[in-house]
Amino acid sequence: MSPEARRCLELAEQAIGLSDPNPRVGCVIVTRSGQRVEGHTHAAGGLHAEAHALVQAAQSGLDLRGATAWVSLEPCSHHGRTPPCSGALIQSGVARVEVACLDPNPLVSGRGVQALRGAGVEVQVHEGEWAKQARAMNIGFMSRMERGRPWVRLKVAASLDGTTALLNGRSQWITTAAARIDGHHWRRRAGALLTGIGTVRDDNPRLDVREAPCPIQPLRVVVDSRLAISPDARILQAPGRALVYTAIQDQAHPTRQALQQLPGVEVAVLPTVAAGEPAQAGAREGAADKTDLAALMRDLAARGINELHVEAGEKLNGSLLRAGVVDELLVYLAPRLLGRGRGLAAVFDPPLEALDQDVPLAFIDCQTVGADLRLRALTAQGQASYPAPR
Repeated sequence: MSPEARRCLELAEQAIGLSDPNPRVGCVIVTRSGQRVEGHTHAAGGLHAEAHALVQAAQSGLDLRGATAWVSLEPCSHHGRTPPCSGALIQSGVARVEVACLDPNPLVSGRGVQALRGAGVEVQVHEGEWAKQARAMNIGFMSRMERGRPWVRLKVAASLDGTTALLNGRSQWITTAAARIDGHHWRRRAGALLTGIGTVRDDNPRLDVREAPCPIQPLRVVVDSRLAISPDARILQAPGRALVYTAIQDQAHPTRQALQQLPGVEVAVLPTVAAGEPAQAGAREGAADKTDLAALMRDLAARGINELHVEAGEKLNGSLLRAGVVDELLVYLAPRLLGRGRGLAAVFDPPLEALDQDVPLAFIDCQTVGADLRLRALTAQGQASYPAPR
């Protein structure tokens, strides 16, 4: 991978927590004399990576005729909130564009490359390690465009013997502060954070990003079929926005009316499924067994959510896995043994009765975070979309 390609990925990282629902993109432009400018995607409605780099060039008075541009995602070719980047690159006079991978957005999807080539610009679309890492950087955007749903990452923190809470329900803190801070960095990647009403009742979490720089707080989402949530729940409080999914259609329901008076809080009704069907969610999460989780994912995608970060109880976790909508598990294991507790059912309650009911996984990363171990693993659904590791 060239230094310019690697730098594009570093620049794209600067768009994490900022660019959603747009992809995270980095751009490096090098003139014939070796001078360079850089850019990354800004907040929606702001500059794209290419436009950012071109602004830097204009401010520096650089002549870009004959220059080469490296971009970690195909330049857009349509008028959205901003003009097309492919047109801006053509106008700048660049002679060559190196593209990490194509944009799956049907409004782009090869058209940016076609526009560049049609204007006489030489374009190379890569297929190697740069392309894999660029896709991984934007796995949520890729998922939303290709599958019509967010990339779903389910986070679990447990002891080495799989306990996420003691029998009395206490769970703070099994892992170390370093793991919790790391977890907030993963929260920051997501456009939305999801939990169930059972977790809200038991733990009253804020479920926001506090331990990492985050200019835009992710949307906080609660699955609550019966509208059992208290309007005073911390997850509903500012800053940021909250969304409560329910099966209650009655506009006059007192809790619904109370929630709709809260700033930044929305109540949305989802279709239901019969109890026992694959899309069900568990009763501990507030009779969410009637919530159609596939429909929930489609609705979040329609709202522009690329990555969904889940921190919930074993019922909802298991239901999401059974529904086939989980792509990745993010697991923090503490070097301690706590014995049999509620946490042994971290993702399934009741537990499975046969080995062939399991969820096969593929590990993609393992590293220590402080004293804890962080594992990342993909489900079969995730493996079908995530770029193959080196």
